[in-house]
Amino acid sequence: MIPLFSIGHSSLEMETFLMLLALHRIEAVADVRSQPYSRRFPRFSRLALEPVLGAAGIHYAFLGRELGARREEKACYVGGAVCFDRVAASPAFASGLARLREGIVRYRIALLCAEKDPLDCHRMVLVARHAARFADVFHILADGALESHEKTEQRLLQRYAQNEADLFLSRENRLADAYARRGVEIAWVETQRGPSDEL
Repeated sequence: MIPLFSIGHSSLEMETFLMLLALHRIEAVADVRSQPYSRRFPRFSRLALEPVLGAAGIHYAFLGRELGARREEKACYVGGAVCFDRVAASPAFASGLARLREGIVRYRIALLCAEKDPLDCHRMVLVARHAARFADVFHILADGALESHEKTEQRLLQRYAQNEADLFLSRENRLADAYARRGVEIAWVETQRGPSDEL
């Protein structure tokens, strides 16, 4: 399958961020933040970031409406919190995945969000989970190493002590449960309204 990457800007300096993209030959960034700005790290706000990427020869696409974690669709909320399963079933999310599927044929793409560890971010728990059906997903870590999506999933299973020796649950079932639990923990909650950042 064609590779698809993900990266979290976290508190990286712009020079380091660009170096990581160059290291993995990234040609385009798909920004999956619902709100593409950061008060704490304004260099990663869309208005500042897009021209810097352009100067480095890297394309920028905003996909936060389609693939973001904070949803406009009321049907994506349960008890005031975003439900990732409902997001994944939405037409907008399907449209975003279709754009990614088409895009990776032309460009070497990295999904961009804020969180350093992919396990703390919807780019892994929501987007990469579904993109892995058509792409070979790798997460770019802060030290420049690549972590395969399968290895990240293994860390996810370990987080919830999902015992591989359990005779009554398949790995697929254990993984679905771990995804559901992590999704609840990191989901956007409507009471968090206001100009807050991903970081």
